[in-house]
Amino acid sequence: MPLKQSLFAIVAAAALLWPVASDADPIADFYSGKQLRIVVRAAPGGSYDTYSRFLGRHIVRFIPGNPVAVPINMPGGSGLKALGYVENVAPKDGTVFTMVSQSFPMDQALHLNKALDIDLRKLNWIGNMSEQNQVLYTAPISPTRTLEDAKKRETIVGATSINATSTQLIALYNNALGTKFKIIYGYPGGAEIALAVERGELEGRNSTTPPTPFANSGDKSTEFHFIIQTGLKKHPAYPDVPLLTDLAGNADERAAFDLISKASAVSRPFAAASGVPKERVDVLRKAFEESMNDPQFLEEAKRQDLEIALTTGEELQKIIADIISASPATLERMKTLMVVHSAEAAKGIKPGREAE
Repeated sequence: MPLKQSLFAIVAAAALLWPVASDADPIADFYSGKQLRIVVRAAPGGSYDTYSRFLGRHIVRFIPGNPVAVPINMPGGSGLKALGYVENVAPKDGTVFTMVSQSFPMDQALHLNKALDIDLRKLNWIGNMSEQNQVLYTAPISPTRTLEDAKKRETIVGATSINATSTQLIALYNNALGTKFKIIYGYPGGAEIALAVERGELEGRNSTTPPTPFANSGDKSTEFHFIIQTGLKKHPAYPDVPLLTDLAGNADERAAFDLISKASAVSRPFAAASGVPKERVDVLRKAFEESMNDPQFLEEAKRQDLEIALTTGEELQKIIADIISASPATLERMKTLMVVHSAEAAKGIKPGREAE
């Protein structure tokens, strides 16, 4: 074949291949055939596990290349084991992320957990799935039925650990509002605490999943008593339950209450490790947001009675930074308010399942 014809054939072949190359999607190419590993900081059965698996079933539908979601349960250290694996061991390529323990931002801000040696501000936050208020309630048989009652008598309430978000909040109620809650800690998870309340071993608990209020039941003897709630705004189901931020007595107290309320509202936050390429972080954030707005996702969440409220990855990144970088005066005030003075370990309880 003459040289001129050979060159023409090469150019023609290249022209045919050019559209294929220009249409290639590097993100789809990367995720195609991959496993998207969602590291669950708790054992199967609790809310961390339920929300993580639920998200995994849907988020892959919105990631180019359609990877397969694989949940990996990694309980230990109240979430430190899972977070340490994601940040320090797993590949930082956008195929691994985890739901971070709700208490960790405040733990870092106040230096409450010496084992937490990862700067959460450097993580790539994907989004927050739920904005649930923390609600402290007591059982129908408890004489403590209002916040004023809680200031007059010792009320026995349960918690999973001395460092749990619920424990920190209850300590704050005692120190700032003058309540007299006594914390019994060491229960493996929320289910065990709820059972202890039913059996009468405890009078109440602080929870993001309180029992359904029975305001219209007519039978007051079966009603739980909702004492106080903490969040950015009142939950629609509890319009008459006092909101912590409404109880601030001065500007300093208001700043502290705002900070703990912001930390409490970030109840289902997902993050990938630092160092993940920005374009893959962007893909995960977009897929997360599209999942949360998807009718199929929302319908299934409704069937499972899962509370869903979207905080985008960009918004969550700022919230985490705001919590950790709060003013020294506010953080010092928080440290004082969250000191636990009235607590003891539960007897005969073997903690460790971390189902919550």
